[in-house]
Amino acid sequence: MNSPSPLTRLPQNHLFRQGDVFVLFGELFGRGYANGLVNEARQAGMEIVGITVGRRDDDNALRPLDDEELAAAEANLGGRIINVPLMAGFDLDAPAGEPTPTAMLGGMTLKTWMGDKLDWAHVEKCREIGIRRFKDSLAEVMARLDDMVADGRNVFFAHTMAGGIPKAKVFLAIANRIYKGRGERFMSSQALLDSDLGKLILQNFDEVSANSFEYLIDGSAAIRARLEGTGGQVRYSAYGYHGTEILIDGRYQWQTYTNYTQGYAKMRLERAARTAWAAGVKATVYNCPEIRTNSSDIFVGVELPLISLLKALKHEQGGEWAEAQWQACRALLQDDVTLETVLEKLEAFHRSAIMQGFRDFAAWPMPNSEALADLMIGASDEIVRMHKDNKALITDLLSTLVLEATGPLMFRESSAPGGPVLWLNHDIIARQLNQMHA
Repeated sequence: MNSPSPLTRLPQNHLFRQGDVFVLFGELFGRGYANGLVNEARQAGMEIVGITVGRRDDDNALRPLDDEELAAAEANLGGRIINVPLMAGFDLDAPAGEPTPTAMLGGMTLKTWMGDKLDWAHVEKCREIGIRRFKDSLAEVMARLDDMVADGRNVFFAHTMAGGIPKAKVFLAIANRIYKGRGERFMSSQALLDSDLGKLILQNFDEVSANSFEYLIDGSAAIRARLEGTGGQVRYSAYGYHGTEILIDGRYQWQTYTNYTQGYAKMRLERAARTAWAAGVKATVYNCPEIRTNSSDIFVGVELPLISLLKALKHEQGGEWAEAQWQACRALLQDDVTLETVLEKLEAFHRSAIMQGFRDFAAWPMPNSEALADLMIGASDEIVRMHKDNKALITDLLSTLVLEATGPLMFRESSAPGGPVLWLNHDIIARQLNQMHA
């Protein structure tokens, strides 16, 4: 793929209705992208079914939710949860009495990690155990779900699994340098990828963020065949990231955050959707814009492109409502700072030769550089300081708007999806928001 394949029209739901089933394949924690899909499914009258990743006991054993946890999770979801642990990844799996991959990282330090080596034969045994555990649990989940879905119903499987960073103390220090470090604290992202630690993290990212989507599609084949044989249809969605087209110099241009280490897994996720699509399965990865979340906050600067959404709201004829969002953002800035000043700084940031060098779609995801870190992290810090309160940022407000738009776009488009991989760029996000608030 040499360029993004964007969603260009506002979709409508022509499939899902009362009595159909929406399956959230990933546990709902707090507020995030998945909430928008759940809300759309509820409005369509669908039955909401969820799963759980389970919980780990003090001895690391994976278990189902207890009664109190299950009640809380179902109340949060607004539906039933199939209480079989579906924890993706293998970082905490191992043969009995042997160390897990996470435990193998325990001896690494900030001084030694680049040269520390892992026993890859043992890692592979752990990976195979983790995959088998996940697939066995998935088979049990699908057997229970099969009894819950009547013939002829439509089912929407929404994959939301992502992440996979092993809980190793050394990685926290490394991440702070790669994603937040400047000057003497800067660290190359390529150094991580070239190390055994980085190779293990990439493998686990693949299992959590991408391979679990393949396992879902394959594991639900019998349900899909039964439903399609009795007049129903089945859809699959997943959340991707592969940069976003935003307004730069008055036209929509692709740009991206660098270095997005999970990008390799996100591309694998895209390939899984294309493979399924070629086999006649309607599975679509939606590449969503950059936003601020608890998990994305480690990537300082990832939020910068989001500010350009303000320009898109007006560009897409948002009228009074768009102007109200500008005013709400103005109110968050210090009295001597104008919103226009912030936007001008963002334009200069995106126009810079450094940033233009990273707008290479075919080379994504590129490694970071010291010049990039200085520019991007410096711009992020400077813009944060322009606010009255660093806990009430323009990017917080705009993140909620993106979340508000992606739910209906993904849900409605999935009723008749246009392809296996679609980008939700700032133009379609703005048009969706403007329509919702007209």
